[in-house]
Amino acid sequence: MEKLRKKRTSPRMVRREHLNLPGRHAAIREAATDSLSKRVYQALKRDIITGVHPSGEALSEKDLAERYSSSRTPVREAAVRLQQDHLLKIIPNRGYFITKISLQDLTDLYDYRIALECACAELAAMKGMNPTLLERLEALANTEYRINDRASYENFIWKDTDFHLGIAELARNYLLLQGVEAARCQMERIMFAAIDIGYYGEFPGREHRGILDAIKNRDSRAARQLMYDHIFGSRDKVLKLASGNPR
Repeated sequence: MEKLRKKRTSPRMVRREHLNLPGRHAAIREAATDSLSKRVYQALKRDIITGVHPSGEALSEKDLAERYSSSRTPVREAAVRLQQDHLLKIIPNRGYFITKISLQDLTDLYDYRIALECACAELAAMKGMNPTLLERLEALANTEYRINDRASYENFIWKDTDFHLGIAELARNYLLLQGVEAARCQMERIMFAAIDIGYYGEFPGREHRGILDAIKNRDSRAARQLMYDHIFGSRDKVLKLASGNPR
């Protein structure tokens, strides 16, 4: 945290200091705490998603404060937000636990994604003509990765999220965008977990390009159907993998 630099005292500053505005210094401290809480939240969230903290792991405030160079208060605030994200569970007098993802959770997640993202694709085709964003989505749709190359696949995961969020942005509906952001946190966890068992999934570039072409052509029905096929195909593979039957 940056230290406030000393400035030369002027009559105007003296008068301001004598005013002793209520809450002024408290507000500065609060802003600093909020910033630290946000940093801890983002760092811990990323570590949960990428599998640094695996499902079911128990965490303590003290250990987390040391790991993320923080005091306990920002850790506590970050934990509350992560519980709202369904990434962590707070159990009073016991600590924090990384949430597990069951088969039912996977089914619910994909049902949720289908409802949300099909609507996003449909709305994007109806009202999403944003040339700059469409150009960025074109580049994202062509992102590829190399099998058994973890770094390239991690890059693909982040770009895959950017693509799906971009479609939601084209829909110009803030509530739908929030929903897609929440769903992507869980999807990223699943995709990172799959790397650890050697599963890299399929190459979805062709499907992404198809969805994007339908949006560009203002074909809302095709955009919705192609998004449905894309998500449902992923759902089928992930559920088979999670149930121990990869075929």
